[in-house]
Amino acid sequence: MASSKKLISREEWEKRLNNVKIRKEDMNKLVMNFLVTEGYVEAAEKFRMESGTHPDIDLATITDRMAVKKAVQCGNVEDAIEKINDLNPEVQCLIILDTNPRLFFQLQQQRLIELIRNGKVEEALEFAQEELAPRGEENQSFLEELERTISLLAFEDTSNCPVGELLDISQRLKTASESSRNRKFWLKYACWITDPKLPSLLKMLIWAQNQLDKKAVYPCINDLSNARLEDPTF
Repeated sequence: MASSKKLISREEWEKRLNNVKIRKEDMNKLVMNFLVTEGYVEAAEKFRMESGTHPDIDLATITDRMAVKKAVQCGNVEDAIEKINDLNPEVQCLIILDTNPRLFFQLQQQRLIELIRNGKVEEALEFAQEELAPRGEENQSFLEELERTISLLAFEDTSNCPVGELLDISQRLKTASESSRNRKFWLKYACWITDPKLPSLLKMLIWAQNQLDKKAVYPCINDLSNARLEDPTF
């Protein structure tokens, strides 16, 4: 019941918030983390110059990461693979991507999808047999995905077939997201954590408010886009 909860006035709540000391340097690091992990190179560089906050990684690697993502989004999977391997040119092409077989398979699967989309049936079958079938023999989930992809060739009208979603732009975006945000790959070769910290902190804020709602009535933040305190309604 609301009557059994502690009532905290706006004045008291704001006083408590103001007593929480957060260093400006920590706030700047949080902003830089968001700009870097989301790929805002120019904004990150400008913020570095204005605030004196240095990113933990070379900003040039952000451009590489986003270039890979853009290549996959446009369906240029072969180009994406080349760009990924260019990040570490002293290592052989397949060795790099073989350290992350799922990422490699997803990129190759997308390349197969693009061949089918462009009506290159013979080339698609040859590519599937030489590049993807061996990986399907090693991994059951890869084999199932390969079979789903190849089944596109059995339908003249792919818009109404059971696996038609593979040709949707959403499939490209999914592959692009995996290639650019794959944590293990980018931690090893680009040396940064790909998930920004800010969304996690906002989730923690929501969780904390939900816990406090059980015990008190107080001004809270209902709209994260403006972060304004709103008085409770009775």
